[in-house]
Amino acid sequence: MRRLIQAPNLVLATLWADQLGAAGIAASVQRAFASGIAGEIPPDQSLPEVWVPDDEHARAQTLLDEWRHPPHHTWACARCHEIVEGPFEQCWSCGAERPAA
Repeated sequence: MRRLIQAPNLVLATLWADQLGAAGIAASVQRAFASGIAGEIPPDQSLPEVWVPDDEHARAQTLLDEWRHPPHHTWACARCHEIVEGPFEQCWSCGAERPAA
């Protein structure tokens, strides 16, 4: 097993481990409950970590990077002409889908 990432909190560590599991990568969360001893050890040593098998590390890193940095689009809605920015695939104003590239 190899450490993939140190998460800022248990919620994100669990979310990332669950997403990796859904993608077929056996991930586990280590130090899930170590935050209680943060005053006795350095705070960065008590943060939760996501660990994956050695042979899946590269694939897991690629997936995690995609999830943490979604594509950013700026497009004009064909129906209501609203400008939509960010990773959104649907117009927030009228609900129209983003046109295919």
